[in-house]
Amino acid sequence: MWKDLWERHPGKLIGPIIGVFFGIIYLIVGFWDTLMFVLIVFIGFYIGRKVDLKERSEIFTKIKLQFSRFLDRYR
Repeated sequence: MWKDLWERHPGKLIGPIIGVFFGIIYLIVGFWDTLMFVLIVFIGFYIGRKVDLKERSEIFTKIKLQFSRFLDRYR
């Protein structure tokens, strides 16, 4: 039963599980901490995806360039 459900509707299973996970985090630590957690997870996912797609050198040079521009504003 579960295998059939997983094969036909994986998004309908993963979505509520993720929702419950973030709901529990929200209840425990609060809204802004949860938002920061989601942002950090998204950044990690984004960088990991770039590494998987062999775009590793591009992403790190872009991050370095953006960071140096950010620091140059405040010098």
